[in-house]
Amino acid sequence: MSDTDAETGRVHLELLRRAGPARRLQLALSLSRTVMSLSRGGIARRLEGASPEELGLRFVAVHYGADLAAALRAELLSRRP
Repeated sequence: MSDTDAETGRVHLELLRRAGPARRLQLALSLSRTVMSLSRGGIARRLEGASPEELGLRFVAVHYGADLAAALRAELLSRRP
């Protein structure tokens, strides 16, 4: 299922095939930054008023798992005076 018509999809794939490795990497990194930014924004909207640390921990929980987020929270707490 796609919201892109077949000809547009074909042209897009052809442009990607023609792009060199550096350009494909640049596109992939840009897409990753965009997705991460959208995810962080969504988390911030759902947790309005949360601290930056809490938002970061929730991001880790969503993308890397609750166990890692819990370990990171414990580590951060252990570093506080």
